[in-house]
Amino acid sequence: MSRIAALIVAAGRGERLGGGIPKQYQKLAGLTLLRRSLRAFAANPGIGNVMAVIGREDELHYDGCAERLDVLPPCFGGATRQDSVRAGLEALAEHAPDFVLIHDAARPLVSHALIGRVIAALESGADAAVPLLPVSDTLWRRADDGWDVVPREGAMRAQTPQGFRYDAILKAHREHRHEAVTDDMALAERAGLRIAAVAGEESNMKITTPEDMVTAERLLAGAADIRTGFGYDAHRFAAGDHVWICGVKIAHGQALEGHSDADCGLHALTDALLGALGQGDIGQHFPSTDERWRGASSDRFLAHAAMLIGDAGGTIVNCDVTLIAERPKIAPHRDAMRARIAEILKIDPARVSVKGTTTDGLGFTGRGEGMAAQAVATIAVPRP
Repeated sequence: MSRIAALIVAAGRGERLGGGIPKQYQKLAGLTLLRRSLRAFAANPGIGNVMAVIGREDELHYDGCAERLDVLPPCFGGATRQDSVRAGLEALAEHAPDFVLIHDAARPLVSHALIGRVIAALESGADAAVPLLPVSDTLWRRADDGWDVVPREGAMRAQTPQGFRYDAILKAHREHRHEAVTDDMALAERAGLRIAAVAGEESNMKITTPEDMVTAERLLAGAADIRTGFGYDAHRFAAGDHVWICGVKIAHGQALEGHSDADCGLHALTDALLGALGQGDIGQHFPSTDERWRGASSDRFLAHAAMLIGDAGGTIVNCDVTLIAERPKIAPHRDAMRARIAEILKIDPARVSVKGTTTDGLGFTGRGEGMAAQAVATIAVPRP
């Protein structure tokens, strides 16, 4: 089986997108462009090693982009994209891949099918493989006396990932390092490599402007599987002077009894998120028989559920928690609870709802014996 590496080029500045930080570190539906690109290759069974090429000034931005992904440590790029790719290829030398796929981090919607087509072309004997799409729009070029129409017959648009025999493209980069080219395929052509074309994908768009981000979000939403989960939790009151509810500490004449901090709001929401993902319940992940979780803060449980959703390529669309108790009153703390949940889940507080209600004196909550919580959560995950 061929050894295949992927090199994700992420050393540029991407200033046209705005936002104050390089575009590859800006978020698209909750995940950075770079993380989406890294994950696409790290999750592909045909790829052995994945490495990002980043700017030296971006190390702090990179933190978290590769968290829990099976990727190599990043290397640092150069002044130009060409310099950065060459640096990445040199850094991969110790892993001795047979083929390398070079991909722009600004194309976060690359599909496994497209990656597979590039790999198949290389394994069929090509020295290089490039995804192409036909030019459908009329092209204009500025001329001295106005504008000229550029013939589009035979014109094609190149995308990434572009695949290469590793030793051949590394040699081309070394030998032509002082010749400026627009992409790696131009170097392959100068080096006389056998180039195969594969079908590109319109959805494999390059993010350049704020409008591109909006389009990409719509594409993700259209390709997502929408799932909903429900959670419920209840705890009895015991001796104490405060309760934890939805991550907020509230002074109260009693405490809630439980193995952890007994935050029924976060427990119910954790179960709702796990249920939406099909990952069981909180007890399977944090059993009450495990002393590690005695007195634990429930934000750890909720953050774990959010991490699993992120690892599955999903995003949290919204969550709604209903707290059921006669006391303490929820209304004075509702905004703080929403803010805390949003902070733990790393989502906009507008996607979080917290409500309080009573049972008009009925049942164990009506008798003041304890409190309960219900939660509903909706997530979007990529379709299988």
